[in-house]
Amino acid sequence: QVQLVESGGGLVQAGGSLRLSCAASGVTFSNYVMGWFRQAPGKEREFVARISRSGGTPYYADSVKGRFTISRDNAKNTVYLQMNSLKPEDTAVYYCAASRRLVVTTTPADFDSWGQGTQVTVSS
Repeated sequence: QVQLVESGGGLVQAGGSLRLSCAASGVTFSNYVMGWFRQAPGKEREFVARISRSGGTPYYADSVKGRFTISRDNAKNTVYLQMNSLKPEDTAVYYCAASRRLVVTTTPADFDSWGQGTQVTVSS
């Protein structure tokens, strides 16, 4: 299994930006579809974005489309989530996830490996 470590979370005011990083180790990174999910207190884990093995065809949840950008650097075994125009409702623990499946949807069950999460708090 791939080991994933997120970083970059923190406290930011509404309208601000953060960039999350997720470093992978232990496997051939380019074999994995990568995704970001988030979970707010009392809510289920929800899909945020995913990116294909080559870095093309990113896909976003409607709630973050136009504000968040997912990218990856296969040479550095790292996936990123650039978050702009942050809103208080973006407050959550953000998780990086990896999948070796041929077909990957937006459900957490499609992802095999998970990081420990990083807290993002957006104040109003």
